[in-house]
Amino acid sequence: MPQEMKRVPFGREEIEVLRQSISVAEELISDFYKISTSEWKRYRYDIQSLKDLLEEEIIDTAFAQVHRYSQSPHQRLRGSERGEFFKICIQDHMVRKAVQRDAHIQLFPLMTYIVTHELIHVVRFARFLHQFYSTPAEEAAEERRVHALTYQLLENLKIKGLPEVLQAFTDCRTMETFHGTQETASQG
Repeated sequence: MPQEMKRVPFGREEIEVLRQSISVAEELISDFYKISTSEWKRYRYDIQSLKDLLEEEIIDTAFAQVHRYSQSPHQRLRGSERGEFFKICIQDHMVRKAVQRDAHIQLFPLMTYIVTHELIHVVRFARFLHQFYSTPAEEAAEERRVHALTYQLLENLKIKGLPEVLQAFTDCRTMETFHGTQETASQG
């Protein structure tokens, strides 16, 4: 693996930035989709960074990878409950590479964009607004839709460096990949 692609997990400070980004994203999405605190339980998902990912959840081509599992290993469901579980796999090394490559891109606004974007996907999948498995043309259209929604949610936030991140995604670059399995997610 080339030196610039070394897969080094986020350190403590970067994990704290990720946590702050998750908090901002969840609040924005709660307001936009009118999701109460108790309703968030309906959206079975987890966000994990590189150190907690399985080998098959790590890629070198995007900021995140969304895996769909038949259920979370941490949830015990009654027979009538749906077990679908989404795991947003943050690719620390790819995020860090972007921040190092582009001096005008800062970690907090970039992570806020990435997490907001991925959580919009999760909500749209969970609400059946878009199917997880779709054709390449449908995926491209959905990606444009989610980028537009992400921009809409973030455009008026006063976060230093966010305008530069929003500008960087005006061309709708690929942000993530999607993988589904009928297996239960496991912790590695």
